[in-house]
Amino acid sequence: MIYRRGKGGTYWFRFRFAGHFVHESTRTKSKTLARDVERQRRRELEEKWNRVERRTLPPTFENAGDDWFEKAKPHLAERTEAIYEVALRCHLKPALGSLLICDIDASRIASYQARRKAEKASARTLNKELQVLRQILKRHKLWASLQGDVKFEREHGDIGKALSREDEKNLLAACGSNPLLNAVVTLALNTALRKNEIRTLQWSKIDFEKRTVTVGRTKTQAGSGRVIPLNQSAFDALARWAGRLVESNAEDYVFPACEAAGIEREHPDMERIDRSRPIKSWRSAWRAALKRAGLQMRFHDLRHTCITKLAESQASEHTLMAIAGHVSRKMIEHYSHIRMEAKRTALDAIAAQPLQTVIEASVNQNVNQLPASDSRASAKSLN
Repeated sequence: MIYRRGKGGTYWFRFRFAGHFVHESTRTKSKTLARDVERQRRRELEEKWNRVERRTLPPTFENAGDDWFEKAKPHLAERTEAIYEVALRCHLKPALGSLLICDIDASRIASYQARRKAEKASARTLNKELQVLRQILKRHKLWASLQGDVKFEREHGDIGKALSREDEKNLLAACGSNPLLNAVVTLALNTALRKNEIRTLQWSKIDFEKRTVTVGRTKTQAGSGRVIPLNQSAFDALARWAGRLVESNAEDYVFPACEAAGIEREHPDMERIDRSRPIKSWRSAWRAALKRAGLQMRFHDLRHTCITKLAESQASEHTLMAIAGHVSRKMIEHYSHIRMEAKRTALDAIAAQPLQTVIEASVNQNVNQLPASDSRASAKSLN
């Protein structure tokens, strides 16, 4: 039944469905539209009650990918969002975007993997792209039938490396002409901060009086909010950098956005510096410094180097985890690369001990392992 409420008012409908009255406004003053609204509402109820689903054409991978990414973004960390966005925009959509999502099978995924390997994509990069593809297919209930036939790449756990003291010296010398790069490299080498932790660091997180830096939100729960003491090298680097940005406020970024500002020059264009945003990257300066130093490495290897030096200094596991923001011994082992120099020093220390000292230590150890009566007998025989 359709009726109008009040003179010149909107139409309402009322009908009985599954033993209940449905009484709703059509929000229109047109009787013709009101009848259509009533039919549509009745049809919706009937389809839901009888579990009738309307068939629609499956989306293309491009549309499905865009829809997934928009819904996933609020739940992703900033760095993860950037990685997934590049994987989707630069690689997955150009290769699979025009296909209907239901046409993506194991053979197409295998062909995609082979093509990316031919382009020299690393195992970790390719696996990130497959993770994005998997999430999109799972959203449309298509991954379960494929997962047994899709193989992820085997990643090597020893990709990181620690710089030798000579390489570290050469790298710092190559960064010396660039105040920005010198500050971030020195900070990474002396605090074990990740690149993104340095990039998003704010002045409010640095306490020059107590000589500490507090890490903000980062990739692990154990890493967020950790407080790291600044040694002399890190403190001096931050103090020199602060001298270049004397008008900064507490909430400003330590390394602000500075596209085309020439922030590394003696007299940068201060009007182009946006202190309310973090710097996007220092990739060009980093690559130029590596070329001058004759090195091939990642910026993340500076973190490996710092943790390795801490391990070589006999720092406890708890100290290492507190500084690095790790939650397990496995991660410490992954990041710690005891260098040949430290191994040689440890073995040379053994060789430097007099032979008699080593023999006496061995005898004492054996005596202490015997029962009390036997140890006294052994002591007498030695005398």
